[in-house]
Amino acid sequence: MTQHNAQDMAAALAEQVRAADRDGTPLRFVGGDTKAFYGRPVEGRTLSTREHRGITYYDPVELIVSVRAGTPLAELEAALAEQGQMLACEPPHFGDAATVGGMVASGLSGPRRPWAGSVRDFMLGARVINREGVEQRFGGQVMKNVAGYDLSRLMAGAQGTLGLLSEVTLKVLPKPGTSRSLRLELPLDVALEKLADWGRKPMPISAAAWLDGALHLRLEGGPSSVAATAERLGGDDLEAGFWTDLREHRLPFFTAGEAPLWRLSLPANTPPLDLPGEPPVLYDWAGTQRWVKSDADAEAIRAACARVGGHATCLTPGAAEPFTPLTPALLGYHRRLKAELDPHGIFNPGRLYAEV
Repeated sequence: MTQHNAQDMAAALAEQVRAADRDGTPLRFVGGDTKAFYGRPVEGRTLSTREHRGITYYDPVELIVSVRAGTPLAELEAALAEQGQMLACEPPHFGDAATVGGMVASGLSGPRRPWAGSVRDFMLGARVINREGVEQRFGGQVMKNVAGYDLSRLMAGAQGTLGLLSEVTLKVLPKPGTSRSLRLELPLDVALEKLADWGRKPMPISAAAWLDGALHLRLEGGPSSVAATAERLGGDDLEAGFWTDLREHRLPFFTAGEAPLWRLSLPANTPPLDLPGEPPVLYDWAGTQRWVKSDADAEAIRAACARVGGHATCLTPGAAEPFTPLTPALLGYHRRLKAELDPHGIFNPGRLYAEV
């Protein structure tokens, strides 16, 4: 199955990369540019993947799809929905122009992530244009480069710093037979305690968030299992659109106020953190991902997360260091990998960290 408006622009993209590496010209990769806020700004010549688009292979029986990086994410999801299938990691769009390449580069996943997996978990393979303008295959059809890396999963979350993603092969999953969302009025401590208990049981939970004094749950699976669980838990029915609004940051929590938005990534069953100023918190992913609106000092927020083994990312544009600074050892690994794959520093330089 291929799209009627598919276009293979790999050769043209490769030529632009080859010329940039030859001249030492930094490149800023752009798809739909809907996630430009995520990470550090890149100064360089814009290289757009928008015209390199189309589904190149789709086998609904084998649950495999290959798609070019510039393909609109909405188009891919629509094609999968026609076959009753989905991207189980539930990636956010943050705009109608979102592309598959941006989905992989950012590595962001939606409410279903703890129960289904991340973008990286569904990566089967990739085509990557290296600094020499050669399109290499990694993953299912492996062709490793001289450094010996399999780049397919490394590309997820790399923000285009290791090469230009040309095409990706993903595992897809069937849509659940039944979906029902509930809202249970529960204080935070009770909600977290129940989520920890439910996490040890075979319950059909596919999303869990606590906000404004209530636990929001999504149940998915077989009709009888969903119905029985909903009856046992009680609560009120919740509009399914809540999860889309959470994923796309359209809930009032995200849109109210001017304070910077932080994402806290924490170990399971972490109690509420002692954050400076006691800012509002939205507990996502059953509490392992928490959204915080706070004007507090970045070091104070990160210190609170580090004390429990977590880390914090600032998603508001303008942050000097959006991502938690690396330890010297980890920074060394990043630098060596970057030097091996991009010695002239042309691929989205500084997007993740100023040092790389």
